[in-house]
Amino acid sequence: MTTTTALRLEEITAKNLKAALGIRVRPDQEFAVDPVADSLAEAYVHPGKAWPRLIMDGDRAVGFLMAFLDIDWHDDGSVIRSGLWRLNIAAEEQGKGYGRFAVESVAEELRRRGIKEFYVTWHPGDNGPEGFYLGLGFRRNGEVAEGETVGVLPLD
Repeated sequence: MTTTTALRLEEITAKNLKAALGIRVRPDQEFAVDPVADSLAEAYVHPGKAWPRLIMDGDRAVGFLMAFLDIDWHDDGSVIRSGLWRLNIAAEEQGKGYGRFAVESVAEELRRRGIKEFYVTWHPGDNGPEGFYLGLGFRRNGEVAEGETVGVLPLD
């Protein structure tokens, strides 16, 4: 586990774009999360809804996250949700607490915005992130979205 004093999130800029694009998960995890380049393309077409950030430990880029903010969950205006859209921790940096830091950072940002529930989805199966999210307090809410399990964490 790393100390959190050197950990921070950075906006994606021209200066750190190459570092962000270099983040790669383990090959056995690639089924569960899109590459950073795909996430940044989605952020581009969803301005104001996507919140992409580079996870830094000192001067080292160790991961990437992208939150979603106030999205129309069913595309009909009936349910608005916020949460974690993507989490990519570099293969060689896993198991050091960076994922936990990322989730806690998104939770803090959502609380700052007055949001009361934190949503995440994950691909079920071996080598997937279900145990990670459940270990952080997320609970399955019984929904499946695009083949992924939906989890929620109360923020109050």
